[in-house]
Amino acid sequence: MSTITTETAALVIPLAGSVAYMMHKAIPRLGDALLEVLARVGSASLLGLFAYFAIQHWLADPGRITLLLLVIAECFTVGLSLFTRIPVKRDWTPFAFVCSMGATYYFLAIQLGPGARLVPESIGAALQVSGICWQLVAKASLRRSFGILPANRGVVSCGAYRFVRHPMYLGYLVADIGFLLTNFDLQNVLVYGFQFALQGGRILREERILSSDENYRRYKGNVRYRVIPGVF
Repeated sequence: MSTITTETAALVIPLAGSVAYMMHKAIPRLGDALLEVLARVGSASLLGLFAYFAIQHWLADPGRITLLLLVIAECFTVGLSLFTRIPVKRDWTPFAFVCSMGATYYFLAIQLGPGARLVPESIGAALQVSGICWQLVAKASLRRSFGILPANRGVVSCGAYRFVRHPMYLGYLVADIGFLLTNFDLQNVLVYGFQFALQGGRILREERILSSDENYRRYKGNVRYRVIPGVF
């Protein structure tokens, strides 16, 4: 019968401990990875469902270019978030989660049928295109450092971030106003009003996380306003 020598035991025991430790650390990571995959698949499914119904409405009335632009805007917002890198730390508090999810998936509650046109379709579309273009400039500045939940994905101070601290939200605001003015409806007013309030809470939570970073505190000192210069 073979026996384990003292020297062999000295090698085997630490090795076994290391393997057990790695397995212990790997299991939570696998769980997090699975949760991340499920969340992204769910996001893609909701976006696809919304796009299908919105395009059906647009095909029934091709003159409603703002409806088609709404689909494009949401594809940029939600679609690109499916390919972002996973941050080291995210804000999973209930308040941050509700603000982030509500402000992102608000489009599921939008009235897609035609509403009152407070401005011509061309003006609403121009506002949407301006908002979408500004969002793309902001996202190009961030590259893959953006997402849905508040998180520290690195401090960016170049490009659009030289003007306001949250330029992407300014793009959302301009595009949303463009759609609302040409598709005015009580339901849409309530949806967008609620969404604007949630975006405000989302910004505050995001800044709370980022403010623990010395680089971000310096950045705040250089760029005074969050979204709208001179206002907020």
